[in-house]
Amino acid sequence: MVDEALKDLADYVAEKLEASVHGYEFFNDELVVNAKADHIIDILHFLRDDTECKFQILIDIAGADYPERIGSGVGRFDVIYTLLSLRNNHRIRVKVKVAEDEFVPSVIDIYSAAGWFEREVWDMYGIPFTGNPDLRRILTDYGFEGHPQRKDFPLTGYVELRYDEELKRVVYEPVKLTQDFRGFDFTSPWEGMTDVQLPNELMGDEKAEGHKMKHAPNHGWKGTGKVES
Repeated sequence: MVDEALKDLADYVAEKLEASVHGYEFFNDELVVNAKADHIIDILHFLRDDTECKFQILIDIAGADYPERIGSGVGRFDVIYTLLSLRNNHRIRVKVKVAEDEFVPSVIDIYSAAGWFEREVWDMYGIPFTGNPDLRRILTDYGFEGHPQRKDFPLTGYVELRYDEELKRVVYEPVKLTQDFRGFDFTSPWEGMTDVQLPNELMGDEKAEGHKMKHAPNHGWKGTGKVES
């Protein structure tokens, strides 16, 4: 349940940033502000410095890909900024929608931690941040092709790498699949049973009959009751 203090904060932010945000919502009892990408610097400046907010810690910048939004007039990607106010014990998420060919202003001058977070979003999703002085890949290799957390990135990737003993270095080669992707039938033979079947009655369980005969109890055996040493 959303506490009243967070509701008051949401109304306060929406009023003060009326020209820069589309509105707000609560998700899992946390405040999410839907903002305009080209206003992100002004928004984060306000949230950091305003005496009622004091969101002085940037916890994370994350991305999300929604390819179904292509052609809908809504940006394909979401960029989400998560902020923390230690004084007020509040978290807030600021979310902007970004098209494939759209740039997002870097917030590294507001939060120095944004440098690496923006590099990660660029590496994984290909979302560029203008003003970041070091927008290099951070998780993938230098010659990596594509952005692996996009929904249209192929499962196999575009190239594979290996260490070449003759060249004494890592080399890149086109992906070669030794076999096609396999389709598996996950249907259980026990599903849909209407009566009880013994294991040896199931198809492909020929060993069960021999196992059953080998270990069947001999009811006609009469022991002496003595144990031989």
